[in-house]
Amino acid sequence: YITIDTLGNATDFGDLLAGNQAFNEGVNSDTRGVVAGGYPSSGNSNVIQYITISTAGNATDFGDLLVATRAKSGVTNQTRGCFGGGVTGALTSAIEYITIATAGNAILFGNLITATYQTHGCNSDTRGIYGGSHTAGAEISYITIATLGSATDFGDAIGSFDFNGAGNSDTRGVFVTGSATNVLEYITIASIGNALDFGDLTTTSQAGLGTVNSIDRMCFGGGNRPALSNIIDFITTATLGNATDFGDLTVARGDSLSCCQDGL
Repeated sequence: YITIDTLGNATDFGDLLAGNQAFNEGVNSDTRGVVAGGYPSSGNSNVIQYITISTAGNATDFGDLLVATRAKSGVTNQTRGCFGGGVTGALTSAIEYITIATAGNAILFGNLITATYQTHGCNSDTRGIYGGSHTAGAEISYITIATLGSATDFGDAIGSFDFNGAGNSDTRGVFVTGSATNVLEYITIASIGNALDFGDLTTTSQAGLGTVNSIDRMCFGGGNRPALSNIIDFITTATLGNATDFGDLTVARGDSLSCCQDGL
């Protein structure tokens, strides 16, 4: 974990329930972070697990996804977490949801426009945005998190998405687009339209990264192309411009997930 409002290196928090949990996804409330699915050595996982963000320690079992899935993407309104797309054996468009404060199994929410995986999620308190993927190219879609239903077209990114990350302030969503790229693009979450150029990360080796954000600052950590990275960058979300070095992760890692609360 890091303290988002200060610069510095990451600190060990604890462990997930199982090792080798690549291609999983996180959502959060103000107090709890939830991790769903993944790709341990035994194959796709249906496990949902959670941490209490303010207290360092290991994850605890939360419940199960409807289907064992890797490479889903999460959006949240602090009460409900929605996990969209992924690989079950074939690509899926399914969106599942949980109530973050209450442990239990996921429930069907609706469907993405395209059956796809490794989408990139950002959100406001009302809308969840799914930005592209390894297969859906530049497509951006949205859901209204508090209601059930399928995703609606939002617009397009400038570039295609490929195993990267996204985060948000209360009003703006920011995506990293492309493969082994440093390009940042942004949208205004409450409106519909195409993404615009934001700036660049400090390095091009940040595909597969995890993203966390506070109200004003967004941090991008890790990556796996062309090699695993321990770099953490940050941007000021309200101001267009290039990223600045924040510090380092405890180890170089890629395909990481993220969640945050009160600057952690």
